[in-house]
Amino acid sequence: MGKDRKISDDDKALFRNSVADARRLKPEPRIQKEKKRPPPRPLQREKDEQQVLEDMFSDPVDMADVETGEELLFVRTGIQQRVMRKLRRGEFALEAELDLHGQTKLEARQAIIDFAHFCRQHNLRCVRIIHGKGHGSIGKQPVLKQYVNHWLRQRDDILAFCSARQVDGGTGAIYVLLKTGNY
Repeated sequence: MGKDRKISDDDKALFRNSVADARRLKPEPRIQKEKKRPPPRPLQREKDEQQVLEDMFSDPVDMADVETGEELLFVRTGIQQRVMRKLRRGEFALEAELDLHGQTKLEARQAIIDFAHFCRQHNLRCVRIIHGKGHGSIGKQPVLKQYVNHWLRQRDDILAFCSARQVDGGTGAIYVLLKTGNY
């Protein structure tokens, strides 16, 4: 149909006659799908909690105050002996591992903070931390072992820890039992 062509009056009348019984449709309301929002995350609270966890680690450790035995063992009040026995026997499934070999005290401290945050986010129950036996340290003494022992005792989310079985690192590693759920 060209632009120059005009509609005649007869065609207009014919069209009106053919659509005379037609009625206008009511527009249907538009249904908008509601987008599912992700659950809200309290970002500031998470940042504050992370800062508190970092600040909880006090330094320096007075080596005279730290247990001098080879094996590490810590149990919070209220933990059943049966649970501790299972931990010491390595009967809990290890859900994650942190290896601190070759790290300085500051690097190890930050690694533990990050690892604890990871464990909390993923609701992990039992993990292993490898601190080493100190064979690479000056004086062949396990420096990180003593710091890890001290740092973990300060955390409320640590229920218990003990030296690992020989096949899992012996006195160069620990099994750590963590709180799970919201706390």
